[in-house]
Amino acid sequence: MTTLELRPFYCPIEPAIHPEVDEVERRAIEWIDRFRFYSGETGRARVLGTNSAEFYARFAPAACREGLQAAVHWVYWGFAFDDTRCDSGEFSADPVKFLAMAGPLQQALENPWHAPPGDDPYVAALQDIGRAFAACATPVQVRRFTDAHRAWLFGVAWQIANCAAGRMPTLADYTAMRPNAAGGPPTLAMLEIALGQEVPAAEMDSPAVRALTEMAMLVAAWDNDLHSHRKETTEDHTDQNLINVLRVHEGLPPADALAEAYRLRDRVMTRFLELRDQVAADPRTSSALRAYLRCLGHAIRGNTDWALRVPRYSGYGESPRPGGAAWADGPSDPRPGPLPIPAIAWWWDSL
Repeated sequence: MTTLELRPFYCPIEPAIHPEVDEVERRAIEWIDRFRFYSGETGRARVLGTNSAEFYARFAPAACREGLQAAVHWVYWGFAFDDTRCDSGEFSADPVKFLAMAGPLQQALENPWHAPPGDDPYVAALQDIGRAFAACATPVQVRRFTDAHRAWLFGVAWQIANCAAGRMPTLADYTAMRPNAAGGPPTLAMLEIALGQEVPAAEMDSPAVRALTEMAMLVAAWDNDLHSHRKETTEDHTDQNLINVLRVHEGLPPADALAEAYRLRDRVMTRFLELRDQVAADPRTSSALRAYLRCLGHAIRGNTDWALRVPRYSGYGESPRPGGAAWADGPSDPRPGPLPIPAIAWWWDSL
């Protein structure tokens, strides 16, 4: 399939980054070299080339150092795990093998003080992350993260099962499951930990905040589909990607599928901005929730600021993609109503 050229992204949120990102990156590299969940110098370069410190420093520009450091470690770990065990390798095409590996991995995170079984560096590194979170986060935050981590692994297993069966999910199914498979739940669950602020359960579990969290995950996941299309085309695993879902099930040619992908994400982006402003303006909203909502916006913007430069998407050994025309002045589809997708139509209800 021909690689498609990206269009500008609609995201009227100012860029931001944590001022100590360079020191966080330096310490993270020392941590990576301690656990060595990579194969040789090429593997190490690929892990470092994810620019994970920059990635999460953009998500949480006002984070506390300890929480941000632990979160950045998980992002480096997560990208490496995704590349070697989700997108390629022996586990990536066999859901039975993947689940047999993922179950003990999740258990290691939830019980990080127990000796890990075997000598898997991914398990040892994840246990260290679990211990770091327990040291700097509240029990509620830790539980939210471990639950979110399980949701991610389940989403990956669903994706691998589709691949093994030669099944292209429908737009409805893909919309429901892609945020989990893309790592959205654990990535956003770490925002509270990085910020050092626990959002009260009555707020975090409210329909409006659930919707906003899910919207941020979906926009970022769909954006990743757009950013990663060249990489995945080169590496021959573009089967489950928003563009291909639209091509297969909507019968759209590639250029039209790309345009439709932008229209879908812009409709969700517009609703996110509207609902986020409503919740933030409520005088009953806690300061912790307001900080969390700001970071959801930073996550959407920061995801693309990072993606336009990172070797993971631009190609190793290539120059970063230019960002001069990265941002659109308005949504490509300004219609305010809900998208006709069952899993997300409720986001446009009165929440």
